[in-house]
Amino acid sequence: MNYRESMDYIEEMSELGSVPGLESTTKLCRRLGNPQDDLFFVHIAGTNGKGSVLAFVYSVLKNAGYRVGHYSSPAVYAYREKIQVNGKEILTKEFAALMSLVREEADAMEAEGMPHPTVFEMETAVSFLYFKEQRCDIVLLECGMGGDLDATNIIKNTLAAAFSSVSMDHMAFLGNTLQEIAHHKAGIIKPGAEIVSGVQQPEVLEILKRRAGEAECRTVEKERLSHIKYGLEKQRFDYLSSSGILYRRLEISLAGVVQPENAALAVEIVEALGRKGFSVSEKQLRSGLFQAKWPYRFEIAAKRPVFILDGAHNEDAAKRLAEGIRFYFTNKKILYIIGMLKDKEYEKVIAQTYAYAEQIITVTPQGQPRALPCHELALTALEYHPRVTEAASLEEAVEMAYLLAEKDWVILAFGSLSYLGALGRIIKDRSEKHDRSGKSKRGR
Repeated sequence: MNYRESMDYIEEMSELGSVPGLESTTKLCRRLGNPQDDLFFVHIAGTNGKGSVLAFVYSVLKNAGYRVGHYSSPAVYAYREKIQVNGKEILTKEFAALMSLVREEADAMEAEGMPHPTVFEMETAVSFLYFKEQRCDIVLLECGMGGDLDATNIIKNTLAAAFSSVSMDHMAFLGNTLQEIAHHKAGIIKPGAEIVSGVQQPEVLEILKRRAGEAECRTVEKERLSHIKYGLEKQRFDYLSSSGILYRRLEISLAGVVQPENAALAVEIVEALGRKGFSVSEKQLRSGLFQAKWPYRFEIAAKRPVFILDGAHNEDAAKRLAEGIRFYFTNKKILYIIGMLKDKEYEKVIAQTYAYAEQIITVTPQGQPRALPCHELALTALEYHPRVTEAASLEEAVEMAYLLAEKDWVILAFGSLSYLGALGRIIKDRSEKHDRSGKSKRGR
């Protein structure tokens, strides 16, 4: 297959949906020679913050000179960004070649009477093949959903099992209580792995420590974060790690009030890797933290008015988003653009955030079978807020927002990551056109 044919195949196989369990991925990778057994991993599970934590650790290890693989989902800008090595996405020809190998084995499995592997299972196999081919020193692996039954959990060589904030999400698969969900997430803990956790609810932490057994579970505690100076373009804080090292005036460029906590978890992961032989100097740590980038986490997409993009799509993330709104935009008028998927906690997200909105515009995420129609989302929003408008397209939503918002307002787009990438491109194109138009007028 060429790349176009590979993407057509993936679209066709997307109808298989998500199937929790390790059996299919295990059989597929065995037929491919078990490439994952030749790699070493940092395995990251959680509900919110996984991507940001991965971005911090990725940047630090890259700064330290390691060859680092990176597998995460969903894609935001482009499909191939899910699989990267040292900041470079897998090439189209490389992806097509590896997916052809995986397809051959996946189709053979089906012909032999076994269930056909899902898209996520096949992508995971492609990533393992690629990282082995690229001779990665270490791979940062983000769980797709849950932990114990996630396709990524067939790995054996887990150097560190890390947990970002765990909250309610994917209840149809993971359970209806925080304890049930935490139990699934804790399933990535392997014998001999370092175990590190971000700030957690007490019941989550209890389950992680119980699963760790005699192994130590090192945890970020809010009390050990101090002298935090928040900002939209730069944030600074001190952190006393669980090993007793005090890092003064650490700086990050990711905005959002939760990011110092995510960066602190990254520090704990880097220290854990140090105990496994992956040395990183304090200078490399500091530089890596500051250089880390991760799209659509309280990201500034434009100014005058400020246009923020954020992937808050569940209740816990919405609480953090509301905290950020209160902190960064006190007494500002704010216009929302919201797009959600049907299986997300969209009513709870609105309930946590509606009070800060001057106006709400709802959109339908494009190209998503699970997209919640903007009309349904608008009807829900109207139960909380009197000024709600539907937009027929993302382009219309952006133009409507700019017409309604004055220069000292804030436009905040949030919800499903599946539409924020397209929205970001629309904003960028619009800004570039306006810049060119302004330059042309000034040149006359």
